[in-house]
Amino acid sequence: MLSFYDWYADLPVASPQVFGDQTDVPESADWWDAAYLMLWGSNVPVTRTPDAHYMAEARYRGQKVVVLAPDYNDAAKFADEWLAPHPGTDGALAMAMGHVVLKEFFADRETPYFADYVKRYTDLPFLVRLRERDGGYVPDKFLTAADLGTGGAFATVLLDSRTGEPEVPNGSLEFRYSEQGQGRWNLDLGDVDPLLSVLGEETAPVALPRFDGHGDGVLERGVPVRRVGGHLVTTVFDLMLAQYGVHREGMPGVWPQGYDDAAEPYTPAWQEAITGVPAKAAARIAREFAANAEESRGRSMIIMGAGTNHWFHSDTIYRSFLALTTLTGCQGVNGGGWAHYVGQEKCRPITGWAQLAFGLDWTRPPRQMIGTAYWYLHTDQWRYDTYSADVVSSPLGTGLFDGKSTADLLAQSARLGWMPSYPTFDRNPLDLADEAGDDPGAHVAKEVAEGRLGFACEDPDEPRNWPRVLTVWRANLLGSSAKGNEYFLRHLLGTGSAVRAEEAGPEHRPRSVTWHEEAPEGKLDLLVSLDFRMTSTTLFSDVVLPAATWYEKHDLSSTDMHPFVHAFTPAIDPPWQTRTDFAAFHTIARAFSDLAGTHLGVRRDLVAVPLLHDTPDELASPQGRAGRPSPKVVVVERDYPATAERLAELGPLLERLGVTTKGVTYDVGAEVERLRRTPGPALARDVDLCEAILALSGTTNGRLAAQGFETLARRTGTSFDGLADEHKRITFADTQARPVPVGTSPEWSGSESGGRRYSAFTINVEHRKPWHTLTGRQHFYLDHDWIHEAGEALPVYRPPLNMTAMFGEPELGVSVRYLTPHSKWSIHSEYQDNLLMLTLSRGGPTIWMSPQDAAKAEISDNDWVEAVNRNGVVVARAVVSHRMPQGTVYMYHAQERVVDVPKSEISGKRGGIHNSLTRLLIKPTHLIGGYAQLSFAFNYLGPTGNQRDEVTVIRRRSQEVEY
Repeated sequence: MLSFYDWYADLPVASPQVFGDQTDVPESADWWDAAYLMLWGSNVPVTRTPDAHYMAEARYRGQKVVVLAPDYNDAAKFADEWLAPHPGTDGALAMAMGHVVLKEFFADRETPYFADYVKRYTDLPFLVRLRERDGGYVPDKFLTAADLGTGGAFATVLLDSRTGEPEVPNGSLEFRYSEQGQGRWNLDLGDVDPLLSVLGEETAPVALPRFDGHGDGVLERGVPVRRVGGHLVTTVFDLMLAQYGVHREGMPGVWPQGYDDAAEPYTPAWQEAITGVPAKAAARIAREFAANAEESRGRSMIIMGAGTNHWFHSDTIYRSFLALTTLTGCQGVNGGGWAHYVGQEKCRPITGWAQLAFGLDWTRPPRQMIGTAYWYLHTDQWRYDTYSADVVSSPLGTGLFDGKSTADLLAQSARLGWMPSYPTFDRNPLDLADEAGDDPGAHVAKEVAEGRLGFACEDPDEPRNWPRVLTVWRANLLGSSAKGNEYFLRHLLGTGSAVRAEEAGPEHRPRSVTWHEEAPEGKLDLLVSLDFRMTSTTLFSDVVLPAATWYEKHDLSSTDMHPFVHAFTPAIDPPWQTRTDFAAFHTIARAFSDLAGTHLGVRRDLVAVPLLHDTPDELASPQGRAGRPSPKVVVVERDYPATAERLAELGPLLERLGVTTKGVTYDVGAEVERLRRTPGPALARDVDLCEAILALSGTTNGRLAAQGFETLARRTGTSFDGLADEHKRITFADTQARPVPVGTSPEWSGSESGGRRYSAFTINVEHRKPWHTLTGRQHFYLDHDWIHEAGEALPVYRPPLNMTAMFGEPELGVSVRYLTPHSKWSIHSEYQDNLLMLTLSRGGPTIWMSPQDAAKAEISDNDWVEAVNRNGVVVARAVVSHRMPQGTVYMYHAQERVVDVPKSEISGKRGGIHNSLTRLLIKPTHLIGGYAQLSFAFNYLGPTGNQRDEVTVIRRRSQEVEY
């Protein structure tokens, strides 16, 4: 199964990096509790229309609303202030705001609430070793007890301000899985008072990277230091002040001379030259945000979304946002913190859903693949990378990416077991399992070492490694999410495309991935779609199975926007040949099982499993050193003829092994026994499946939630009493009667207990439960080798990718920034082809542009235009609007080529869709795994399908169009 949250670029990679959590955010009703609200890259009235009233209504109780967006969008109409940073430069503005917060609320004076919060709940007091380089120093690894000879490599160290001695506080990863850690995985500091800064003794010069294009890319600044156990160390807090340019007396180096110093990062004046936001406005908003958080004890909130998350460097953008909410003590507070909304990623009854969605009741482990990497390889977009992976390297890097392509690093990540890669090997895993005998791991290692077995990702264009059958279930891949749409058409389907890009020359080709001189076209043998609409995907499909709509089947739904789980109940039966998803897949399974009796039988299957988050696999790479682990190899028995039978019945592994979510294992024997009695072990109906999901999840079954908190309490040594209602149980009938609020459970980090509004991390703050990170706290600092190579150990500003240098696109000014935001009147590609909507709008695809850009190209409103770059061409009508900033155009997401799309004058083919001008670009640091919070889990961590860095050239075309 392919991941989707990261593929859609809805996953904020900064969340696992900082919190060790996929995405946990407040429900929309919690916006009401915020006293200061920033909307940054999220156009709430458009993309969260049902929830926008909370934002509008809260202003009547004094809430200030600040909107940050490059265009004058719908949200700006509700704002007290509107700041318009240039697209992709949001990180520069956030870094400048962080400079103000650190200076005025930490360096100039101590803010007691902030100081207490960051000592308890962040990594700021923890010690970092400094490494010598060119006569100075660079930040290196966290100091651990292993460095001092007193403990393990995952026991991070801080100084006690009362004694000046090093201490290993509770809560780090060292205490999460070990027997001796029982009762110590908590945030109880006891008598220890963490020292934030070692200011007052020695100082040392430190070199830090800068990526704003000035000078040699290195900042020369200084930090206070101390010797601990023979190591020269400083604190994360001291490094943060150096990074942000907050000078303290006696520190060596080159520092900003004030807020109006535009030459030195990260002052308000420095950001103004990059973002266009006035320096005084940036400083004032930062000051207000922090002052409100101080006065309200954390009730300042940032709503953030696709406008800032769909960039190549989205993680550094988000880390600069999260620095603001964390420095000011807003995380884990109702009405405060981050509020990321892209997609509907929150499956509240997640434990039950996962067991049945992935068949974990019958076989474990499942094959779960990172979607972005899968498409990047199999649509051959890697062949068009005319740059080396070291384009992202820091000037202070050690050369880990030198001469390597992104495909090389992807293959390395697979070999190390960091990320999954399926198919894994270049031989059939059923045959490998037959060969392996009793020790499959040793057999595979020997075959790989002796060159008889390779990884499929090292030769994705070899026919035996191609995908052959693709089933698209209610996902409009080719009309909505396929970044690099024309590459999909050319290489995956083998049909006509408008790709204009040149393949990489010899100097940029991979070293460890085989290059075939002729790229394959048409890898798929069969494309099957299940849908109730004719879409771009179904048009290309070999087989289309008509699917029931939401109002013709039983199903469950939940979201991060509210705390309810509710039912879909059919208003009518599926008409004519239409079947529900449940019925369609059961029919397919029965036919498959009949054939499997002849062709497959019972086989052993060899599954390579990556190093997983929330398991002891997180301990695989001490100090984040690259090069030690490898994927685990597991043999699974597949009874192929029994597939349909197993699909229709609850399997035995639930009772035998229990169910595990985020490191907490639940005994569900009582639930399985109850399901056996009513409705029985058979899952023959969709309502039975819904009932099982609810019964097997802590959020909908209070008995499991209470049990989970008891298990967690034994590990943490702290109490979670009062959070779970042991007697609360939600049945499917309950959800059919009315939407039902879920209960508090260890599956999520917030609490709904007592009717409070859900807000992430309140359990961490109020019950001293660690975050799932290396230190057990929220992280400003990341010390993995690849993170250091990229220069991103600390929050940093990284500009949008330079498409001129990387791909030879025309420079900005000739080209324009090309963005694809979501629109109000559609759900992805659905509804905008409705006749009423088409009649009210332009009747087909449109591109929004500014009057200035239109004038340059002699374009008038409603003219037919063509937008072109190396990836393809789009034909659309121009919408010329004063709300658009100069140098940027919008083509709203998922306008399909099935309605009113003429032929292109450039390609001679029908004009493309919004993704015809995009393509996949993988950031190497998103491939890290096997180290603390930087470990794989499905939809939790992986490379994103980002697409916002693209540029295009737009020209007025002949107004006589041909279809």
